[in-house]
Amino acid sequence: MTEKEFDQQHYVSFSYFLERACGIVLGENKQYLVRSRLTPLVKQGHFASINTYIDSVVKGNRQHQAAAIEAMTTNETMWFRDDYPFKLLEKNILSQFSSKAKPLRIWSSACSSGQEANSIAMTILNFKKQQANSFRAGIEILGTDISEEMLQRCRLGEYDQMAISRGLPEQFKKDYFEPADHGKLRLKSQVKALTNFKSINLLDSYSSLGKFEIIFCRNVLIYFSNEVKKQILQKIAACLQDDGILFLGASESLSGLSDKFTMVRCNPGLYYLKKPL
Repeated sequence: MTEKEFDQQHYVSFSYFLERACGIVLGENKQYLVRSRLTPLVKQGHFASINTYIDSVVKGNRQHQAAAIEAMTTNETMWFRDDYPFKLLEKNILSQFSSKAKPLRIWSSACSSGQEANSIAMTILNFKKQQANSFRAGIEILGTDISEEMLQRCRLGEYDQMAISRGLPEQFKKDYFEPADHGKLRLKSQVKALTNFKSINLLDSYSSLGKFEIIFCRNVLIYFSNEVKKQILQKIAACLQDDGILFLGASESLSGLSDKFTMVRCNPGLYYLKKPL
């Protein structure tokens, strides 16, 4: 693709649009990412170049704006990513909430195609095998994402063999999936019954979501500026119950961003505990 088809001026214009629309900061050298994500849309819409597609986006064409955001916010995901958050849930954390008189509420933010939310659900079901009388008040796992296409996949709960191969243990595949059409596997109803999915832009208010005992915001903050990270963490803290638990990605930190949490080091991994007011 020539410079004329996608130049620096249009890259800067698109970067500015994306940050205003959903908070994602591209930086100076992600032209390759924009090119790879927008090229299918350019071909689908029969645009002359990426430049002309970006012109339509920044001038306010809502259909093209929505498609561009969808393309730029769809990220790779996997089952039981980094492993330790789910081990900590099963071995250390769930027992703290298992006998409470109200439902355990967990939020998986930026849930993509649902692997994280469903990994949480399967972890809880495994826990309940050992503690049959736990969580009598119920369990609510909310997955949110900005992408409607991803949310539709979440609700369908069907995955092809490539997606299944990305981190799903064989025993979980046997216990919690059933055959679907075209060689896919479908989550069993006992898993799907624990989850709900809805659209949320992390730049917007979360007040309608209610309060949670546990929030997963993993491998999300890395895409935002420090100022937006601070705003997101402020709103996350407001959504957590006192002594609620926050999981971040393995490479993410709260250092210099929030003073509302205490780090809890484990072996392996760590999580953050909301400080009491």
